Amino acid sequence: MNYKNYILFDEPSLRASLLPFTFIRPISEIRVGILTIAEKWSLRLSAPVSYSTQWYLSSKYNLSIKNDNLLINGAICPSSIIINEIESLGPGEALFASDTLVAYRCDHVHAEEFLKTFEVPNKKMFNGEITVIKAPWNIFGMNSQEIRHDYNLITKGRKSAEITDKHTIVYNPSQVFLEEGVIIKASILNAEDGPIYIGKNAEIKEGSMIRGPFAMGDHSMLNLGTKMHGDSSLGPYCKVGGEVSNCVFLGFSSKVHDGFLGNSVIGEWCNIGADTNTSNLKNNYGTVKVWNYQAKEYIDTQKLFCGLMLGDHSKVGINTMFNTGTVVGVSCNIFGGGFPPKFIPSYSWGGSEGIETFKLEQAFEVAERAMARRHKTLDNFDRAILREVFDQEKIMRNLLIGER
Repeated sequence: MNYKNYILFDEPSLRASLLPFTFIRPISEIRVGILTIAEKWSLRLSAPVSYSTQWYLSSKYNLSIKNDNLLINGAICPSSIIINEIESLGPGEALFASDTLVAYRCDHVHAEEFLKTFEVPNKKMFNGEITVIKAPWNIFGMNSQEIRHDYNLITKGRKSAEITDKHTIVYNPSQVFLEEGVIIKASILNAEDGPIYIGKNAEIKEGSMIRGPFAMGDHSMLNLGTKMHGDSSLGPYCKVGGEVSNCVFLGFSSKVHDGFLGNSVIGEWCNIGADTNTSNLKNNYGTVKVWNYQAKEYIDTQKLFCGLMLGDHSKVGINTMFNTGTVVGVSCNIFGGGFPPKFIPSYSWGGSEGIETFKLEQAFEVAERAMARRHKTLDNFDRAILREVFDQEKIMRNLLIGER
């Protein structure tokens, strides 16, 4: 019988490189594919997980340390092979893949020591491949393979709900899975290039065109005439329209109207106004540089395609144009003509004509209203987290406000 306790930890340098999406969540709460990384581990291990993360997140994401612990790198997506490797670890053994710490098995005392120093004894090497989410562009870059993995995990041995609408066309129906309560009218679902997963009580409105791999979370909605290219995922309670290609919406966010969004990651509680467009390819076909919080400078992604990284609770006005590889922090309000800066720190208000600080209490009011629309509340834990992010980003706002 398995008595091991599972903890997903944030490796500090990986956590920093994944900002702005790790400002308000542990790494393992990032969605890649259909599920979050934490959900993947919990489902594959058939056990609950707890979190070792930043101090200000710990009141919401609890840590449970017991006598026999398996501490697992929260940036790694699980596979059957890697799970077999970590389950075979003896007490005091740590598993590495090259220079990446995958997991460490230890008792209560050594777990507490490790979470302070991230140093381990007794290294055991794994020579196989692992999937590590090291940077924001990995979220959409690895989304296709993770949709496929999650689809097989979630649907194995289960039967899809039926599509009863006679005006909906399905290509390769064996790779389309609908949960209960899904509504689809006069749409096209093409799963020839990869699976399509539609969550509970989701709605696909008339004229939508979907190409797999694609995943859509519970209670999400595609607006009339949505063009959804492959390799895209919507978390729960999202509302999406227009044209979307290789994007990940973490959840509870809206881009209801026309406009193109490509190779992008959208945090939770975001809203993107009508006719907003992102550039995901430079005119000279060069690789895209994006702002890196850890390096505090723009770094080369080595990627040809990279669009918008939009932090949680940020809002975008109508007709906004985002340059290739734009990074926007938490609780920003972006609007106006022209291209806004390529890096916009958290709690910024404005656009190409200038930026000022978005006051904390005003940001709370907007968050409360947005969350109420999904029947959620901004609780004291959320407020404390958002207040800490406001304070952390104060120096960066002072340095970069007004940057072009």
